[in-house]
Amino acid sequence: MQRPEPRLQRKLLAWLLGPLSVLFLLDAAAAYYGSLRLSDQAFDRALHEIAREIVLHTKEEGGVVRLDLSPAAENILLVDRDDRLAYRLLGADGRHLGGNPGLSTAEVAGNGRPRFYAGQLDGHDVRVVDAWMPVDERPASPRVRVLVAETLHKRTRLAWEMLATVIVPQLLLILMATAVVWFGISRGLQPLQRLRAAVSDRSHLDLSPIAIDDVPGEVRPLVEEVNDLMARLGRTFDFQNRFVADAAHQLKTPVSGLKAQIELALREQEPQRVRHSLAQLYVSADRLSRLVRQLLTLARNEPGALATVQLQPLDLEAFALEVSMEWAPHAIRHGIDLGFEGHGQPLVIDADRDRLRELVNNLVDNAIRYSEPGGRVTVRTEAAGEGQVKLSVSDDGPAIPVEERERIFQRFHRLLGTQEDGSGPGLAIVSEIATLHHAQITLEEDVDGVGNTFSVFFRGSEATPPVS
Repeated sequence: MQRPEPRLQRKLLAWLLGPLSVLFLLDAAAAYYGSLRLSDQAFDRALHEIAREIVLHTKEEGGVVRLDLSPAAENILLVDRDDRLAYRLLGADGRHLGGNPGLSTAEVAGNGRPRFYAGQLDGHDVRVVDAWMPVDERPASPRVRVLVAETLHKRTRLAWEMLATVIVPQLLLILMATAVVWFGISRGLQPLQRLRAAVSDRSHLDLSPIAIDDVPGEVRPLVEEVNDLMARLGRTFDFQNRFVADAAHQLKTPVSGLKAQIELALREQEPQRVRHSLAQLYVSADRLSRLVRQLLTLARNEPGALATVQLQPLDLEAFALEVSMEWAPHAIRHGIDLGFEGHGQPLVIDADRDRLRELVNNLVDNAIRYSEPGGRVTVRTEAAGEGQVKLSVSDDGPAIPVEERERIFQRFHRLLGTQEDGSGPGLAIVSEIATLHHAQITLEEDVDGVGNTFSVFFRGSEATPPVS
């Protein structure tokens, strides 16, 4: 069985009317027992008066007490249109003097005040008055015990009438309060209904902020959080759309080149030319593979990407040396002198090891790619002061004009006049990884006046790096 949909309106009514209903039931129970007590007090006085009247019909003759109550007088005293009455008269010695002997007696002090209690008479619930009274006004007058019992019809009816006079107005008040509360909650929730309609009527492409002018103050923080979430989603979609557009643009050229070279190879008949075409295909496929890897890396390091950055203490000097050595064979094949200059002692930063490797790889790759054969690429690590650690990569490639230095880190930006296949997303990857590490990246001319130097400034860490 499906659970009912939780509704704020029903919950508010439950919280408002639930305690009120409990209080109403408690008040009804208290009013009912109070009505019974008041009813007993009213009719107990009449019952006590009947007992006094019966005692007035007793006489003492020769030390013997007897009851002198005629049937007519008994009929006047005991006949009632609503209830049945019965009495019993006992002497001081417990001798039955008159009345209904089936009316049971309870233990009662001989000189006590009149006692009222519940009893049974012929299977009916009755109210009993039990009292000791003198036969006459003489100080030495003998005393008799008189019991008068009465069924409970009048008492119960009076109790219910008093209860109704209390409960009915309260019940009507609760019903009116329910209607007013229902109306008030409905009106109070209308801004939420309008908010729901405004959201449901939106296109899935509309991520503009929700207007909060008419939103209740209690809900406004939620709407503001939703607006913030939509703003973040908008930025994420922008990143994705830009990535798809850039990827399509970048992949178009190498794929077209592959297709043209395949067509050329299919037309060739001589094995030597076919082999040359296959070699060109391998070079193009290698470039395409590198571009795809960089695109995936760029997507992985998008601002706001779902993957989290795991920063841990790391010795930048040892790490940069390790990565630089991995590029040595590639540099030798391209006729590049790849060197490393260290600080001479550990330079600890908090970094994501995998992402930092991508940063160093892209800087070294870019430096080797743009340097002419016989050129020099140098990787340096040093303390930069003010608690910072500097990683720099210098090359002998074409000097980048000052006006281009800010745009060089944009995605797929390429300098005019270069013969290389472009930096592609490489420097954009470096920039975004640096941002993830709260680092700053700069570009300036090399110290020897030839080429460029890319520098990344990290915040130093006092933690101890793990032993690798």
